[in-house]
Amino acid sequence: MAGLIPQSFIDDLLARTDIVETVGSRLKLKKTGKNYSALCPFHNEKSPSFSVSPDKQFYYCFGCGAGGNALGFVMDFDRLEFPQAVEELARQAGVEVQYEERSDKRQGPRAPRKNNPLYALLEQAAAYYRQQLRQHPQRQRAVGYLKGRGLSGQIAKLYDLGLAPPGWDNLMSHLSRDTSEQKALIEAGLVVENPDSGKRYDRFRDRIMFPIRDSRGRVIGFGGRVLGDEKPKYLNSPETPVFHKGQELYGLYEAKQQNRQLEEILVVEGYMDVIALAQHGVTNAVATLGTATSEDHLKRLFRLVHSVVFCFDGDRAGRQAAWRALNAALPVLEDGRHVRFLFLPDGQDPDSMIREEGTDAFRRRLSRDAQPLTDYLFRHLAEEAGADSLEGKAHMAALALPLIEQVPGSLLRRLLRQSLQQQTGVDLDEVVPASLPDETPAAPEHGPSYDDLPAGAWDDWSEREAPDQDYYLPEGMDSPPPPQQGKGKNKDWGEGRQKWRKDRPRDARPAGHKGPRRAVDSPLLQAVRTLLHHPHLAAHVQQANQLADENEDEVRLLVALIEAAQKQPGLTTIELLARWHGTALGEQLNRLAEQEWLLNIPSANLEQQFFDTINKLSARQSERRIEQLLDKSVKEPLSSEEKQQLRDLLNSRNMAKGDS
Repeated sequence: MAGLIPQSFIDDLLARTDIVETVGSRLKLKKTGKNYSALCPFHNEKSPSFSVSPDKQFYYCFGCGAGGNALGFVMDFDRLEFPQAVEELARQAGVEVQYEERSDKRQGPRAPRKNNPLYALLEQAAAYYRQQLRQHPQRQRAVGYLKGRGLSGQIAKLYDLGLAPPGWDNLMSHLSRDTSEQKALIEAGLVVENPDSGKRYDRFRDRIMFPIRDSRGRVIGFGGRVLGDEKPKYLNSPETPVFHKGQELYGLYEAKQQNRQLEEILVVEGYMDVIALAQHGVTNAVATLGTATSEDHLKRLFRLVHSVVFCFDGDRAGRQAAWRALNAALPVLEDGRHVRFLFLPDGQDPDSMIREEGTDAFRRRLSRDAQPLTDYLFRHLAEEAGADSLEGKAHMAALALPLIEQVPGSLLRRLLRQSLQQQTGVDLDEVVPASLPDETPAAPEHGPSYDDLPAGAWDDWSEREAPDQDYYLPEGMDSPPPPQQGKGKNKDWGEGRQKWRKDRPRDARPAGHKGPRRAVDSPLLQAVRTLLHHPHLAAHVQQANQLADENEDEVRLLVALIEAAQKQPGLTTIELLARWHGTALGEQLNRLAEQEWLLNIPSANLEQQFFDTINKLSARQSERRIEQLLDKSVKEPLSSEEKQQLRDLLNSRNMAKGDS
């Protein structure tokens, strides 16, 4: 890949693509009126709730909420990253992907390009280690160890196992001829430089080597297991430009290769567990890379499957790891997703367990003994709080509530609250969570000030950011459609806004709060929704860039959409949404776009409301400019141009007041 894919190419590609053809090549579609329907591929269902609209070039599942354009469908169905999905659509359309070099570096480092030389270097290292396992004079020690663990040559080949031979500079001597090549090996994490003496040596020595691959199968790092008693037992590559161990999972690429349709993923603790399970036919196992399971890990897994099982040792360390995994899972536990925990007998790990009892018995254990997350959650808290007494039950409720409120799935969250109330007998509406202040504060009349926004928070909305990056968004953009209309209207556009975070549960309210939810979005969000479905309105807005105020997040959003639609007249809704596809902002825009039913209220004059909002923004901007000029006139004389501008602004304001 020579650089970034320009937005103009993506727009053109989507215009060339028929979503019915794209989806129909992967699913069996049935014509239902003007749309097409099918069983949703992203969750289990018996009757079709998955709909494809040829008019809007959009798909949506009424069962699980999955939705998007042809590009998003290919990403999710084919399990591809954004660039690869673009390449696949381009291949189907018979066009060549265009790339451009990125010149703006304000947003910090980006994902490494395909032609990063580290990839080739790491592949060469993997080939070297693989060759040493077959040919090195001391290979029998490593081969004997692998055979002793019950591994066949076929499984060793599948996972590309190798050997880092004993010695200080075997790999360095093989792959480098000068100082510059040695520096590349250091950057790839393969060679270490002593900061005091300056001496350089191989990072991995006398170890069995496990290549770590990314989602595209490229080697990005290594894990090495010592053959003797040296410490550490396992050694991983350090962080490099292409390897971030807190985001990667060992064996995920191989699991996808061995399973056309993954239904469930088993998360274990070690490389050998993954390989031993695969040796015995359990090919859906992955392992973290010496780190605790993170929210990023789970987000990645839930893009592939709807069910994740954690398998831990039954000792204290295993249960601590399980509790950390549970806490990481709560913020991503949407309705329809499942997490279970399997604890093995003391002294056993998945490797030893499946070798001892066999594949069928291990699968039965997995099916029979793995506890749902909800059961494990309440059992753990009951033990911690001592829930056999009234005081303990109250303590359990206080501990559980802040955890339950992290769950974004509204149905699951409701069921968890009901279950907790049944187990404790506590009226949860009267409970203050243990992690909250003693008294739940009333909802403020005005949202927090945006004076403390971080520098650059609104820089260049057109740039595609990492999907998990935080954005500051107004309330309502990450909430489900309001239950009713016409009540609680927020007349002050400054009200109700809050910082949006990726870990904030949708539709969450303080515990004990019984007041009504806000039923109507602000005029600005209504204007955004209208513009998403009627992009042609942007052509009638003049000087949109002058409408935005640096402290108004909703205005910034509206202006960004207006400018995008003005730059390319004729953009459709789906092309407009595609500009922010794969970002946190894009997800919020999709939710707004999905609330199309709000545009069908008979009494709503959408165009008039849209331009009323624009006129109010323009008037507010004029007032701000008048204040600036008047303040300046007190300190120094205005230029002739500024005086004329002030006269024009004042005349316009007086005329507007006269009309009203």
